[in-house]
Amino acid sequence: MCDNRDRRYRTHYVCPPCRVSQKRWVPTAQHSASPPRCPRCSTEMLDAGHDFAAPRQHDSAGWSVVAAVLATGLRYDGYEPCGCGREPKPRPRTRAELRASHDEATRLHLTPAEALSIRHR
Repeated sequence: MCDNRDRRYRTHYVCPPCRVSQKRWVPTAQHSASPPRCPRCSTEMLDAGHDFAAPRQHDSAGWSVVAAVLATGLRYDGYEPCGCGREPKPRPRTRAELRASHDEATRLHLTPAEALSIRHR
């Protein structure tokens, strides 16, 4: 049985077009809340996961990679939601890695989410 099942963790919410990132508490079953809104454009922010590391605000290439990863439905999570198991999940950090994953997807007939989950050298 998991000892951390009752603990709450904060997760990152992002707005890639505005290049904004915030950490918020994960809503529980008792307190279901809608995602926070971007302070700049007022759209709902995307849940990026616990292990998201935001690029610098002026790094447009880094934010375009973040937008591509989140558009496929993947998150930057490296551990279980309860906080017990830790297994790093590979995500591209540069446009070159993003291109390599798309090339891999077309070559192996993978979905974009499966291709982004492969570690590239």
